[in-house]
Order: sequence, then structure tokens, then C-alpha cells
Amino acid sequence: MSEVEKSSIKDPIKKEHSFVVEDEAKGERLDVYLRAKLPDLSRERVKTLIEEGYILVEGKSVKPSYKLKGGEQVLVRIPVEKEYSLQPKEVPFEILYEDEDLAVIYKPAGIVVHPAPGHLDDTLVHGLLLKLRSLSGVGGELRPGIVHRLDKDTSGVMLVAKNDFAHKKLTQDFKERRVEKEYLAIVYGKLTQKDGMLDFPIGRHPVQRKKMAVVKEGRQAITKYKVLKLFKKATLVLAKPLTGRTHQLRVHFSHIGHPILGDPIYGGLKPDVPRPERLMLHAYRISFEHPRTGAHLAFSKDPPEDFEQYLKLLETEHS
Repeated sequence: MSEVEKSSIKDPIKKEHSFVVEDEAKGERLDVYLRAKLPDLSRERVKTLIEEGYILVEGKSVKPSYKLKGGEQVLVRIPVEKEYSLQPKEVPFEILYEDEDLAVIYKPAGIVVHPAPGHLDDTLVHGLLLKLRSLSGVGGELRPGIVHRLDKDTSGVMLVAKNDFAHKKLTQDFKERRVEKEYLAIVYGKLTQKDGMLDFPIGRHPVQRKKMAVVKEGRQAITKYKVLKLFKKATLVLAKPLTGRTHQLRVHFSHIGHPILGDPIYGGLKPDVPRPERLMLHAYRISFEHPRTGAHLAFSKDPPEDFEQYLKLLETEHS
């Protein structure tokens, strides 16, 4: 293994498999092939290992959809599993609404939604386990109640399912675009159009696999936006994602040359505007049908103090 390949792997390796692809596997997808070859691994697990660079074909990272040619050397590295603790714990968040089926909560910036490497016991899920009487289980052992997510540095309103009935119904509503979400974002530069629609497909970045990008073969992603206020070198927008792709708003605004300020991944750290402490993105409003009663519900939460203070800074220094 080359030094470059070694350096791309962050976690210790538990087991390695190395083999040559049979000629009869020509044309088969890599993830499907490996699922049959390694039955102890789920297809989702195989996909994740490919995307994170643990699986190499001829010494290179490829996509899960890579079509095998036959005769390739494949290296599969299985990292040591993390130990996660799902004990209830005091984590800061606010309950805006709660009934027997669901809760609407406010997540502050800086809180990770569910356990992940680097955040094993201080996530929103740990706080939900402490404060809510029950949570759905169909989302997986590490994601009880979670029907959608907000990035760590995004503040705002979230919907939580308290039982499996609500979880399945809300998940279906998200899939069918019946849940409406609105965000406030402060983006770099002046948006010349007062409103618009961004329709660019999003998928994994072809090289940086943990990053998303606008790519031809990506999944459809649509964002509506409306300009609320213009500053000298920034714009406050109300953004409404019609689809729910990973990092959708961050990728879309970066793609049109107006990254969300404070975003270290998608170009939001600019030398000619004040650097905010975090991503200037706030999930302002969510509206949906109650999974049991069918009643239309809507909840909103004004941006936190750091967001408002940054707007004031732009107002005084950069308007």
C-alpha cells in the first residue's frame, strides 16, 4: 500500500481482503459484486467503505457504481468499529411542540444530530433520549426518532418522530415533498435577482468523496430562494429546498458563486467580509401534515444571537 493510500485512512484496520475479479463478473457493479463476495457486510456498509476510500480497485478509489472489467485487483480494508454510547445525556436543545406522535425541537449550532466519529456521546440523540418519553426505532439503533437532519453548524427547527407509525408516515411525506422547510442564509456577494430557482443535480464529489458537488450524474436537487436584504458584499436570503440532498443549500449557493458565509468546505471563508464563527445557515420554519390527524402544522424559530449579531455587523460595516 502506498503512503498516500495509508494517509487517507483515518481509522485502524481490523481486517483486509485482497482478490482478483473473475472474468465472469465483467459489467457488474462493484458494490453489488462485493456484497456477494463479502456476505457479512450489508450493501450500505460496502457503499460507505467505497465512498470513504477503504476499498480500492487497482490501487485507486472508485465509485460504488464502478463497472468491473474483470481481472482487476481489489483491496477491501475493514476499519475497527467505533463504540457508541446511547445513554441519555444533558444536551442543549429546546422543545417547541410535543404530542404522543412527534416533537418539534430547536437545535442550536454546534450540536451533531446522531453519533458519528468524533461525536460518540454528545449528540442531539443523547439529549432526546433524556427529555422525550419515547422515540421511534425504525431509523436505526443510532438514530432513534431522526427523520431528517441538520448539519452540525446549522441551527434551527427539526422534526422528531416518537413512534414507528409517525416515523414511517413522516419519512414518506419527506420523500414525496409534502414537508416544507425554509432556511435563512447569509451568502457571499450580492444576488442580483430578487428571487430564483436553482436546479442543479447533486452527488458525491468525484475526488473528495466526503464532499458533495454539482455533478451530471447526481440526483435532482431544486432550491427556491428570495432575497431579503442586500449588503455591500453579502445577501440575506430565504431559501426553500424542494428536495433533500446532503448539503444541498451549501452546494447550490457555492455553485452559483455565492457560498454561504462561514462555510469552510464550500468556499464560505472570504477575506473581504468579516469571518463568522460558524456557518450562517438557520432552519427557520417547517410545515407538515400531522401523521395521525392530518392537521396542517407549522413551526418557526427566529435565528439565534450569533446570527443576528453578524447581520448587525454587516449592517454597520458593510451596507
